[in-house]
Order: sequence, then structure tokens, then C-alpha cells
Amino acid sequence: MNLYGKDKDDNEITLLEILENDERSIEDEIDLKLKTKKLFEKMKKVLKDREITILELRFGLNGKVPKTQNEIAKMLGISRSYVSRIETKAINKLSKEFQEV
Repeated sequence: MNLYGKDKDDNEITLLEILENDERSIEDEIDLKLKTKKLFEKMKKVLKDREITILELRFGLNGKVPKTQNEIAKMLGISRSYVSRIETKAINKLSKEFQEV
């Protein structure tokens, strides 16, 4: 399962990097797997279907190939800026959930 996408400068980023903003070492791999499971649980709990779809497409979740905001916008028939707003809102919701734990 890939948890990465690309930012506007075409750099690889991971969803967990956005949510946590810290470095992880190899020793933290088990912790990462547990957090990934928790992430999916929280996504189902707090996000709307469209928000989940956009995050899955952006970050290649559930075996999907990561897509750019432009690609997602074309697929969904909405503007790139709207994709960006939905993505930001969803990430903020998830971030808040992780901070509350």
C-alpha cells in the first residue's frame, strides 16, 4: 500500500508526513503500520465519501496510483482549486483527530 503523492513542485509527500510533520526511523515501522490502520479507521469515521475519494486518489491509498490535483479534477469534473480545498479540509479533519488522541 502506497501512502504518497506529489506536492505542487512535484516532490513526493506522504499523507502521514502531512499529518505528523516529523521524521520516522526504521525502528518506527511497526508504529507506522499501526498508525496507518488507525488512519483508515479515522478516515471512515470523520470524512465524507468525496473527501475519502480525493485522499485515496491523491496519495495512492488502497492500491490506487497517486494522482495530481489536476488529474483528480478532470476525473471528478470539478476545478483543481476545489480539489485542493477538499483535500485541505479532509487533512485538517484528520490532523485534528490525531491531535486529540
